[in-house]
Amino acid sequence: MAGKSNYHHGDLRQELLTEAQVVIAEKGVEGLSMRGLADRLEVSRTAPYHHFKDKNELLCAIAEDGFRRWQVTLNSFLNQTPESIEVWFESFARAYLDFATESAEHYDLMFGRPIWKQGKPTESLKQLSYDAFQSYVDFVHQCQHQGLISEDQSSLRLAQVSWGTLHGLCRFINDGIYLDRDSVKDMCKSSVKLFTACE
Repeated sequence: MAGKSNYHHGDLRQELLTEAQVVIAEKGVEGLSMRGLADRLEVSRTAPYHHFKDKNELLCAIAEDGFRRWQVTLNSFLNQTPESIEVWFESFARAYLDFATESAEHYDLMFGRPIWKQGKPTESLKQLSYDAFQSYVDFVHQCQHQGLISEDQSSLRLAQVSWGTLHGLCRFINDGIYLDRDSVKDMCKSSVKLFTACE
């Protein structure tokens, strides 16, 4: 580590988050290490630990950033008063797919096993993920109350299944299984008809 400074000018925390996403895109989560990040950013190998106690906390921070970004888009939809729930949901589905594919490194950590199964989600990540989903559940409940969606099913289950369907489509795209976006778009339209049927 000779020649590497123990100090770093600028926002090292943000640089670590940004560079970590580059590494994940290139090598996957398995190819990411705190030591490797320090070398890439030309700082001492102890410097990253002033911001993240370990790799798991770094991954959680990336996921938290993803939820904050998604919440901005989500709020823009939840604050609307839809005249047609089909039109609303189709636009929402497109926005969700765009976010998942354009921010794949964030998305994979937001909902993937490196944190939720193999790692340990931080309390702040748990809260952000809960808040995002609960706000969607509340919106579904509101639409049911307004007669835009059938009340035959619980708002929680409808939210879980509709969000889960979108998540599945995103996984198909991000994992390279479905590359034809027109087909995915048609599947979104089919899911809209299923979840917004009032009869």
